[in-house]
Amino acid sequence: MDRAISLPTKDAFRSFVWQHFLLLLSLYLMTLGVVLCIKSYLGSSVISSLPLSFSMAGTEGIVPEMSVGGYTILMNFVLVIAQVLVLRKKFAPVQLFQLVIGFVFGWLIDLNMLLTDGLACESLWAKGLAQFVGCTVMGVGIAFEVRCGSVTMPGEGITVALSQVTGIGFPKMKIVVDTSLVLLAIISSFVFFCSWEWNIIGPGTLFAMLYVGWLIKIISPHMLWFDRVLAYRIGFRRYIFGLARWIYVSRK
Repeated sequence: MDRAISLPTKDAFRSFVWQHFLLLLSLYLMTLGVVLCIKSYLGSSVISSLPLSFSMAGTEGIVPEMSVGGYTILMNFVLVIAQVLVLRKKFAPVQLFQLVIGFVFGWLIDLNMLLTDGLACESLWAKGLAQFVGCTVMGVGIAFEVRCGSVTMPGEGITVALSQVTGIGFPKMKIVVDTSLVLLAIISSFVFFCSWEWNIIGPGTLFAMLYVGWLIKIISPHMLWFDRVLAYRIGFRRYIFGLARWIYVSRK
């Protein structure tokens, strides 16, 4: 009897681990796209524009010095607190898991900044290519992240919260939130540097705002294969032993 009860628990645990492994993969792709946009120097993505502005100001000693990922974590924390203040009793405690997602997202940004440290985009075509590839990878990552069906990113969470309170539809509220983040980045740029910093907000930022949403809309209907991958049940022990055996045989 006890064994019969424990089986669903094991399956649920395996499903949870697999779901969040795919979520981690999605976040990695998203952050890789964010970093490539930053490296293009044509304008960062919306979600990284404000953290990038503060991080650059930190290197000048204007604000506390932190990495882009560090300021992204701080921004995500503020966005979650804002949701609590907006929704109050309607805020579901499980949404606090957004803090974990926000932390991992920021950490992965710094990891990808480190991994792409040698990437230098000097010519205009190289910058344009980096921006295009970055936006494409980011769009694919966001599409994966949505399919994973876990807790949303803080940026989407605050959009949902404001949409619920104001009655404004999610797509329109998403435009409002993204525009607000861009405006804050522009304001901080003038406050910190007394000039428009094109690598923070530039033509690449506008391209990202338009292209990423369009890309997600195009590829989402063709992602049933990802749903099948998400629903896959892993026999961990069998695959671990199989991998160990393959490594042993290949080394002989």
